[in-house]
Amino acid sequence: MTTPALQDADTTFTRPDQELVDRLAKLPAANIGDAMDRLGVADSAIQAIWPGAKIAGPAFTVWTRPGDNQGIHEALKTAQPGDVIVVAGGGDESRALLGELIGERAINLGIAGFALDGAARDAEALGEIGMPVFARAVTPAGPYKNGPHRIGGPVAFGGVPVLPGDIIIGDSDGVVVIPLEQAAAVAEAAEAVFADETNRRAAIIAARGQ
Repeated sequence: MTTPALQDADTTFTRPDQELVDRLAKLPAANIGDAMDRLGVADSAIQAIWPGAKIAGPAFTVWTRPGDNQGIHEALKTAQPGDVIVVAGGGDESRALLGELIGERAINLGIAGFALDGAARDAEALGEIGMPVFARAVTPAGPYKNGPHRIGGPVAFGGVPVLPGDIIIGDSDGVVVIPLEQAAAVAEAAEAVFADETNRRAAIIAARGQ
């Protein structure tokens, strides 16, 4: 019996309003995670591969065989400016899914960044060109390019489910995933968390000088 091949999903999914993405981009990932009861926080091993990298944008999802980046090359053909390419790579750390060359192509296309449940390479060069990449590891070993892959469907990323169009926020603490249908409510709640923490910190600093 032949198993039917899985088909790529529709990549014309609904994306959030840019105003909403901008609101969330101003907030620390930690405050957003608190506002979601920590349910949207990706595995802490997935971190920025160069200091100061930040990402904010709708998820364009790729599910790939561990260590293989054929799907990322295909994603760059249909992802839109402002998208964050989210790659479910099985947590593999042995092969880099992307490096400087893909980063340069992504900049030309206006891609907001990459979130990889896998490895990357050329960390210093990616920092120099300003392409944000969050990954589980950094390795000099290059990828396979044979597939298979699936684009535009639900994926598991660092222990968190991700649907196309969900908002991805990444900063120095890591990555959070905000379900699209909850994004407005999460933004409001996270802004309240941020305001509360700001006020409490100011009170602590003021007490220090007394």
